[in-house]
Amino acid sequence: MQAGFDRTAGPLAIVTVLFFMWGLLTALNDVLIPHLKAVYTLTYVQAMLVQFCFFGAYFIVSIPAGALIRRIGYRAGVVAGLAVAAFGCLLFYPAASAGYALFLLAFFVLATGITVLQVAANPYVTILGNPATASSRLTLTQAFNSLGTTVAPAIGGMLILSDTVKSDTEVAQLSAAAQAAYRAHEAAAVQGPYLWLAAALLVLGLCFACARLPGIAGREEGAADSGSPLASRRLVLGVIGIFAYVGAEVSIGSFMINFLGEPHIAGLSAAAAAPYVSYYWGGAMLGRFVGFAVMRKVSPGRALAFNAACSIALILVAVFGKGPLAMAALLMVGLCNSIMFPTIFSMALHGLGPATGQGSGLLCMAIVGGAVLPFVQGLAADGAGLQLSFLVPAACYVYILFFGLKYAGMYRAGRTA
Repeated sequence: MQAGFDRTAGPLAIVTVLFFMWGLLTALNDVLIPHLKAVYTLTYVQAMLVQFCFFGAYFIVSIPAGALIRRIGYRAGVVAGLAVAAFGCLLFYPAASAGYALFLLAFFVLATGITVLQVAANPYVTILGNPATASSRLTLTQAFNSLGTTVAPAIGGMLILSDTVKSDTEVAQLSAAAQAAYRAHEAAAVQGPYLWLAAALLVLGLCFACARLPGIAGREEGAADSGSPLASRRLVLGVIGIFAYVGAEVSIGSFMINFLGEPHIAGLSAAAAAPYVSYYWGGAMLGRFVGFAVMRKVSPGRALAFNAACSIALILVAVFGKGPLAMAALLMVGLCNSIMFPTIFSMALHGLGPATGQGSGLLCMAIVGGAVLPFVQGLAADGAGLQLSFLVPAACYVYILFFGLKYAGMYRAGRTA
C-alpha cells in the first residue's frame, strides 16, 4: 500500500502544478471582463465574448488535443500545451494597442494551450489509484486549481483594476483621438501581468521537458470492453453535466463584480469588488480539500446532489434578495461548486477502459458551457436585468441535482454503466 502511494504521489504532485496554473489563468478573466467592458464601452453580451472565445477553444480543440497527445505522448503534450498558452499570454502585449478583437484572439490561443493540458491531466489523475476513489483524487488536485482561481482575482484587481476607469458618459465626452489614447492606456494595464505569466509558463514547460512521468495505460484493470464511449449513457449525461456546471460556475464568476457593483447589493467599485471574487473561488478550494476526505466515505452522487440543491437555494436568495444577504448568498455558491467538476468527470469516465481517452475528450469539449452559458446570461442581463439573469446558472444546477440523484449509489452498488 505504501509503495503504491509512493509511486503515485510524485506524479500527482507534478500534475497538481498544472491545475494551479490553469486555475490562475482562467480566473483572471473575471477581472479582465469588467475592465475591458468599461474600457471599450461594451454591452454585457459583447463583454461575454471573452468567455465565448476562451471556453469555445475547449469545444474546438479537445478532440485534436486528444489525438495530439496519443501521437506525441503525455509529457510532450504537456510541454506543447504550455508553449501554446505562453504564446497566448504574449499576444496580450500587442492587443493593448490593436484593440478588443486581438484580445479575443489572445484568449482563444491561451485557452487552446490550456485545453491540451486539461485533456491530458484529468484522466491521468483518475487512473492513478483505486477507481472507487478517483473522485477523491481529482477533487484534491482540483483544490489546487481552485487555489489558482482564488489568488487570481486579488492579484488581477491590484495590477489591472488599480486605476479608476472613466464612465461611458465621460468617455463619450472625449474627442475621437483622446478616446483612442485613453483606451490604449487602460488596455496596457494587462501587458505586464501577462508577460510574467508567459515567462512562468515557459519555465514550467522546460521543467516538464526534463521530468520523468509514467505513461497512461491504455486499459484500466477490470475495465469494460472497448467500444464507442457514447455507448455509455452515464458518459452522455456526464457530458451534459460538465456543460451545465462549467457554464454556471463561469457565469457567476464573470458577472460577480458587476453584481456587487449594483447599488441595492453592495455598490462596490470594480477594484473594491475584485477581492470578493477570490472568496467565491476560495470557497471552491476549501470545499475541495474537505471533499477529498468526505468523499472517501460518502457516495459521490449523493454529495453532488446535496451541493447542487444548496446552490439552487443560494442563487434564489441572491436573485430575490438584496444587500449583504444577497451578496453573501452568491459568494457561498463557490463552496457548493467545490466537488462538482471532479465528481461529474470521474463518475462519467468510470468503467470506460480503453475508451477513457475519448471520453475525456468529450468531457473536455463540454467545457464549452463556459462559453455558451455566460453569453446566454449576458442576453438575460441586457434584457431582464442583471439580478434576474442569475436564474440561468440556477437552471444548470437543477440538471446537476438530477445527475447526482440518478447515480447516487453507483460506487457502493458496484455499478459500471
